[in-house]
Amino acid sequence: MKSAVEKIMKALVANPDVVVVDETADGKNVHLEVRVGEGDMGRIIGREGRTVKAIRSLLFFAGQKQGKRFHLDIVD
Repeated sequence: MKSAVEKIMKALVANPDVVVVDETADGKNVHLEVRVGEGDMGRIIGREGRTVKAIRSLLFFAGQKQGKRFHLDIVD
């Protein structure tokens, strides 16, 4: 799932070389931390948070299929 989130994030930002996705798992919970460049934070969040909400929805439904729970955090 890490590679899928990384691919989506790199497609959204202006500087894809700076995107870093860290994945930590403990049981059924999987935490994904995304770091992007300073100017790209708004692109990831989107207007009224719609973009990040859509990505979290994709992770939710993928988790339902895999029996896991994904948490997406955007870190400064």
